[in-house]
Amino acid sequence: MLMPYAEPFVVRSIKAVVDRLDEPLRSAAVAYARQEGQHHAQHRRFNDLVVARHPVLRLNERWMGRAYRVIERRSSPDFGVAFAAGFESVAYVAARWVASRHTTLLGGADPAARDLFLWHLAEEVEHKSVAFEVHEAIGGRRFRYAVAMMLSAFLLAWFSFANTLAMLAVTGRILNPLAHLRLLFWSISFVFDLLPAMAVSAMPGHHPRDLVDPLFFDLWLAEHRGPQ
Repeated sequence: MLMPYAEPFVVRSIKAVVDRLDEPLRSAAVAYARQEGQHHAQHRRFNDLVVARHPVLRLNERWMGRAYRVIERRSSPDFGVAFAAGFESVAYVAARWVASRHTTLLGGADPAARDLFLWHLAEEVEHKSVAFEVHEAIGGRRFRYAVAMMLSAFLLAWFSFANTLAMLAVTGRILNPLAHLRLLFWSISFVFDLLPAMAVSAMPGHHPRDLVDPLFFDLWLAEHRGPQ
């Protein structure tokens, strides 16, 4: 639900500094922005379908849109790039976390929603380094990157919580203790993956290529791309 608001900010932030980049990073950054734009379009369609079925989510959409407008209006272009890099770091951890739990998390899910989710995470793994390298190329400071990454993680956590509560309410499961126990377990599990990864990412000398990619997404993409 958050992606149609986070991704346009990320795309505009990267596009704003493309002229400051040399090749081949400039072309990689343009391709990255185009790919994120595709993500945005598909997630926007998904949100429209979900909100049409559950209009109560329109309030959350307004708050998500407002949050990213305020951040973009009050931040510099360089902070926007730092945010894009931090956002990608958090998304990469999410992808790695889901890869090892995809059967539990997505078993029985609607096939279209499941494939949208996995397609997006697979491409987050594929382009995990681009925004970070753009940040480094424009002289981005590691402290700024760390702050932006924490802000990105906070927004993801806060709006995931808000949207999840709303969806539990509209599906009649808000008082289901098992649903809350599962969510608590998954949240704690994700935090234990996310916080160490964020700490490592903020350290001098770190590069996203140092992280080991999950094999699951390579296999998933190969299966869904079909014969070449």
